[in-house]
Amino acid sequence: MRDLDLLDTFLEIYRSGSLTAAASRQGLSQPSVSERLARLETQLGSELFARSSRGVTPTVDGDRLAAQIGDGVDRLRQVWETASPPVHGIVRLAGASDVMARRIIPALAPLIAGGMTLEVSLGLTPELLSQLVEGEVDVVVASAWAPLRGVRYQALVDEEFVLVGTPAHARTIDQNRAMTDPQGALAHLPLVAYDQQLSIIRRYWRSQFGVRPANYVAVIVPDLRAILAAVIAGAGVSVLPRYLADQELANGTVVVLHEGEDLPINTLYLATRTSADVPAPLRAAIAHLQERAQGWQSGF
Repeated sequence: MRDLDLLDTFLEIYRSGSLTAAASRQGLSQPSVSERLARLETQLGSELFARSSRGVTPTVDGDRLAAQIGDGVDRLRQVWETASPPVHGIVRLAGASDVMARRIIPALAPLIAGGMTLEVSLGLTPELLSQLVEGEVDVVVASAWAPLRGVRYQALVDEEFVLVGTPAHARTIDQNRAMTDPQGALAHLPLVAYDQQLSIIRRYWRSQFGVRPANYVAVIVPDLRAILAAVIAGAGVSVLPRYLADQELANGTVVVLHEGEDLPINTLYLATRTSADVPAPLRAAIAHLQERAQGWQSGF
C-alpha cells in the first residue's frame, strides 16, 4: 500500500462528499475508507469532516488540508498512473454478480481508464469454471476451489458472513435469552434464503449454534443483492457476506443480529488456465486485483 494512501483517500472523500462514493471510486469497502480517515485524523490530531446522515461536510481543518495537498496528490496520481504504461487489450472476466458489481469492476476502473477492455460474464462458480476450461473466459473470481486439469487458483480475499436484519428485527430479539440460548432467541425471525437448501444460512447456523435453522422461510431468491433488498424491506433476516452490506451497516439501514465467534468465512480465488503465455492485460488485471484486495480484508 502506498504511504500516501491516507491523503489520497481523504481527497476522494473531500471531493465526493461521501464515504460511500469515495469507497466506490477507490475499489475499497466503506469501513476501510472510514478506517483510513480515522487514522489520518488521529495522526493530524484534528477532525476533518462533520458526519451526518446526508454524508460528510469538511471542517475548517479539512478545507485547509485539501487546499494544501490537492495539487500535490493529483500530480502524484499522474506519476502512479504513468509509472506503468497503459495496458491495452481485452480481459474476459467472470464471477458472481454481487462481488463483480460491488468490488471487482470498481477495483479495475483505473485499468479500464488506461485502455483495458473488460468482457464480463456472470454466473455460478461451477459453470464459470467450465467456461474457463473451454477457453471462453480468461479469469474467474471463484467462490470455491475445484480440482480441474489445466486450472490454477490464487487466493484473493476471505469474505466473512454475518447475520443481518433491520433495526426493527433487532428490537424483537430477547437480549436476555440471546445470552444463554441465541438460537432460540432468533427462532421467530423469518428467513430470506438463497435456495431451498438454505445453503448459506444453514452453514452459519451449524457453525454458531450447532443445529439446522428451523425458522420460517419467507423468501427464496438466488441473488445476494436481492436478498439484501428483501432484508431492507423487512421481509426477513439473512446471512450475507459482510462486504455486500457494509454500506447499509454503516448507515444503520441493517444491523448485525448476532455477534458470534469464529464467524464462517469463504475464500475467493482467482482461477486461471495454466499456461506459459499469459497476456499482458490479464497479468495486469490479476496484479491490480491482488493489490486492491489487501485493502479489502478489514471490511470485506
